[in-house]
Amino acid sequence: MESPRKFFPAVVLLLLLVASTGMAPVQARECEKDSAQFVGLCMKEDNCSNVCRGEGFTSARCSTFRRRCVCIKEC
Repeated sequence: MESPRKFFPAVVLLLLLVASTGMAPVQARECEKDSAQFVGLCMKEDNCSNVCRGEGFTSARCSTFRRRCVCIKEC
């Protein structure tokens, strides 16, 4: 049987690999709300984003079907 010194680096590498796979990055939840100040159909996200930033949100998007401006922020 081989000496334990030869297996030690492999065991350490295996432990590091197992430990690193268990630490996934955590994302904050995002809350969405229709813009209170945006008027009209949302066609360009730049306009929507500017209005939402003025309302205190971090980002925005145009909804797919209703074409409304949806403001986004971390919950």
